[in-house]
Amino acid sequence: MSMSRKELTFPSGSDTCAAWLYPAGADKGARPIVVMAHGLTGTRRDRLGAFAGRFAAAGIVALVFDYRGFGDSTGEPDLYEPSRQLEDWHAAIALARSLPDVDAGRVAAFGSSSGGGHALAAAAADPRVAAAISQVPMLDRDTQSYSKPQQVVEEVKAAAAEGRYLPAVGQPDEAAFISAPGAEIGWRRVVAIGEESRWRNRCSAAWLLGPPYSPIQHAASLHCPWLVCVAADDQVAKPGPAIDAARRAPRGEVRIYPGIDHFDIYDGPAHEAVVADEVEFLSRHLLGRNLCGATKAGSELGRVHLPPSD
Repeated sequence: MSMSRKELTFPSGSDTCAAWLYPAGADKGARPIVVMAHGLTGTRRDRLGAFAGRFAAAGIVALVFDYRGFGDSTGEPDLYEPSRQLEDWHAAIALARSLPDVDAGRVAAFGSSSGGGHALAAAAADPRVAAAISQVPMLDRDTQSYSKPQQVVEEVKAAAAEGRYLPAVGQPDEAAFISAPGAEIGWRRVVAIGEESRWRNRCSAAWLLGPPYSPIQHAASLHCPWLVCVAADDQVAKPGPAIDAARRAPRGEVRIYPGIDHFDIYDGPAHEAVVADEVEFLSRHLLGRNLCGATKAGSELGRVHLPPSD
């Protein structure tokens, strides 16, 4: 945890989002900023600080926030709606631009898992966003979701139709949003190494009845540089569609981490590899610094860089 980290709040709708602000040193002049949020029910306390602190140390201010209804934010508890969370993103980006000593023209969006889809959608909707990062992203529910047993599918549909809540993570034979093999153990490990997590294993299901949420549609026309960090063995979000989307993006970049599952990026060698690549990307596009050699040498974990296809 950064000793200089600050608590902030900002309005979104009729509620209040909680946020942490990580200043980027005492250098004079306006600094770039990266706006960050988790996926589904994840909160700022669930290992996002491990990324934000590294960005701040590299000279980039970081703003990490909780969605309404989750973590330390106000609002109806555990109410998940993609459009609602995108409103929170827009409010957080507006706050970032208003902060003193922040360069409003150098704002990046960073999201993890379903937050990776939000980061893409938020950047696509705002031509002033300078860069975006989506790590282990869920960009399209239809093409990236792994198959569930039919009984589980029916239970999930029933919960949505009845307006009930479901666990965010569970076992493969349980009705939960994320029930891939090993996913519950993986996510609970992330929560355990977080900072006094406020996470709850509960999420509304009615949003499943709405139009499919598909941020992947924005990839081919995205105006800004976009880094997609993909776990090659991801059991939660199929990696293929994310790789293809990044290669379609005019300024897309892909990093693929062999032997890594969805939740491995939050700690251990996988975390070091991912955060090093993200620092290099943000330094290049927000600070004008090329740190490629240093960051590549700083990790023991191999990864693959695929430039966008012609």
